[in-house]
Amino acid sequence: MRDAQQYGQIADIVRRRLEQTPIDGDRWMAKKLRAWKVSRQVKAMQKASEEAASKAEALYATYVNEVLELPQRRQLAAARKAERKQGRQAAAGAAVAKSLNKTVTALTGPTEQVPGAVPQARPAEFVTPDNPWNQWPMAAGGEQAPTRTINDYFANGDGR
Repeated sequence: MRDAQQYGQIADIVRRRLEQTPIDGDRWMAKKLRAWKVSRQVKAMQKASEEAASKAEALYATYVNEVLELPQRRQLAAARKAERKQGRQAAAGAAVAKSLNKTVTALTGPTEQVPGAVPQARPAEFVTPDNPWNQWPMAAGGEQAPTRTINDYFANGDGR
């Protein structure tokens, strides 16, 4: 940046000196035009020097970001990833524990029902798997099918 400042100062000095120095045969704007052409080249050097300085700063910033700080950033990212994974595992474990707790409570819960609650399953005394005819009344006339016994399913021992 100091080089760029010095090029700028040199350009100003050259331009002012050339504007004040006449050459034989100059017309009325020849001095200023000549001074502008020469100082323009020094201004281009100033601009190139400023760009080189900014590129050097960008190079250093990129080097620090991509080389020096990279291991630390990777370590922080790995720690955050492990923390998120542990949080997800804890949440999943809590959900499984809650589900198992609900299942155990439902299976071994109290036999009395809470007033106003809808029963989840029919009580066992209504289900008679050996005689399905007595579960529901007949629609027409209220007749019921004959009651069956064990002998209806198995032959008696007297030779029938």
